[in-house]
Amino acid sequence: MIKIAIDAMGGDFGPAPIMEGLVDALRTNIQFSAIAVGKKDEIIHFIPKSLHNRVEFLESSDVIDMKDGATDALKRKESSIYKAIELVREGVAQAVVSAGHSGASMSLATLRIGRLKGVSRPAIATLMPTSDAQNVLVLDVGANVDCEPKNLFEFAIMGQAYARDVLNIDEPLLGILSNGEEESKGNETTKAAFKLISKLPNFAGNVEGNDIFKGTVDVVVCDGFVGNIMLKTAEGVADTITQIIKKNLKRSLIAILGAVLMRKVFKNLKLRVDYAEYGGAPLLGVKSPVIISHGKSNAKAVKNAIFQAIAAANSNLNLHIEEKLAHYSNSNSSTNIQE
Repeated sequence: MIKIAIDAMGGDFGPAPIMEGLVDALRTNIQFSAIAVGKKDEIIHFIPKSLHNRVEFLESSDVIDMKDGATDALKRKESSIYKAIELVREGVAQAVVSAGHSGASMSLATLRIGRLKGVSRPAIATLMPTSDAQNVLVLDVGANVDCEPKNLFEFAIMGQAYARDVLNIDEPLLGILSNGEEESKGNETTKAAFKLISKLPNFAGNVEGNDIFKGTVDVVVCDGFVGNIMLKTAEGVADTITQIIKKNLKRSLIAILGAVLMRKVFKNLKLRVDYAEYGGAPLLGVKSPVIISHGKSNAKAVKNAIFQAIAAANSNLNLHIEEKLAHYSNSNSSTNIQE
């Protein structure tokens, strides 16, 4: 049975939504158990007695706050995220979920759990909604502000593997986020990365920002600087549209009546843009699954993040990433990647 380490203290709203999400996940999926890491006297009462046989508790006296530096995480060995990561490093748990300090989670996962063979930098991936039922996987969205072409090549391999093994997309199409579709477009890094990534199967070339939401491809590769701006912009646009709709509905009786008739449409729209539906962002390129959830995650988001962790732990994702990197890389040179 898969065992998931849960950072119970890391979210913006304390342990309540995290533990409630864990309870929902345990009730929905009987094929996993959990270790909740945090202040036991603050979290144990969230777990019903009927589920005590599937939840262990590991005491931690420290919590890394969002304002703390990510580099401090290595020194704070009593923190909930440090202890959760250590459970995976030691093989006690197979995956970790945290809604806490994302920088601390990334640093600890990279340095304590370790990178996969052939991965120079792990990347954070996230699912973006499209106009149809399929989502698009985008990476990196924040782990690496400055990237070299070989980093983007590795992201492409990791993204395709995740789309295939965890999202169950048979032949995921791959694109590079750029300022134009033509091969000549982009900065020096993306143009050099284009030549490397073009060796991979199902490469569609450059894609523009609007292509993400059209679902033109299944996997989009970019550096963490561009990806994080894209992600935050998309979240802001979704929130703004929601607020505009709500304000206009209040001003018109006809609009209110229309909203009643279109309730199902609005409900589907919310499902498409709500990050809680996706749960969290996987950190790809480390030796065990690490899911980084939004700090404001509610119970539903935590539940879905746990399901992501279970799916990744049950897959051959990391094996396939290492095999693919070994297949395409015949030297340490970023310019000499061949089949």
